[in-house]
Amino acid sequence: MDKPRREFRTVNHILGKQPRFGPLSADQIIPWSAIALIGYMVVKGFMQQSWLATGIAIAWGWATWWTVSSNQAFFGKFIGTPRIIRGYKPFVSLVHPPQEPKFRKKRRV
Repeated sequence: MDKPRREFRTVNHILGKQPRFGPLSADQIIPWSAIALIGYMVVKGFMQQSWLATGIAIAWGWATWWTVSSNQAFFGKFIGTPRIIRGYKPFVSLVHPPQEPKFRKKRRV
């Protein structure tokens, strides 16, 4: 008689995942706070702009930091990894298009 196959039951679903603070990744909290503070001091304090301009500048800084500091390659969140397969197609340069071969006249000997 075969033994029943035992499967592990997940007790804590958070184990093995990246730490989060609500919808935000925990590794973004300190840089985003610094971006917000610097943005506030520059846009609202130094340049005397409105709260709308301050918010837009801070959101722009956050989005830039999130894009650059992704855990993958730069812009890794947006570009899918290509599938590389083996193929048999001749290489055609876009810079130097193929030219028709020039035939030489056969010399009579």
